[in-house]
Amino acid sequence: MKTTAEIPEALFREVKQYAAGQGIPMREVFERGLELALRGPSPRARRFRLKTITTKGEGLLCDDNWSTIRSMIYEGRGG
Repeated sequence: MKTTAEIPEALFREVKQYAAGQGIPMREVFERGLELALRGPSPRARRFRLKTITTKGEGLLCDDNWSTIRSMIYEGRGG
């Protein structure tokens, strides 16, 4: 279905530039935006959560400065 909508000139230019950069028609950008607004973000767009890891108290025991810790991390790895 065709329709007419008024959007700010700056937003139009942004959409046009984005569509060109993605190699998709502007119509697809509008469709994606409307779907996102109506249905919310897709499951793929969930925020990344870093998994909590513990060493149960047996991790690196070093009270030295960061350069010493860094050299221990890269020991034997050419760093």
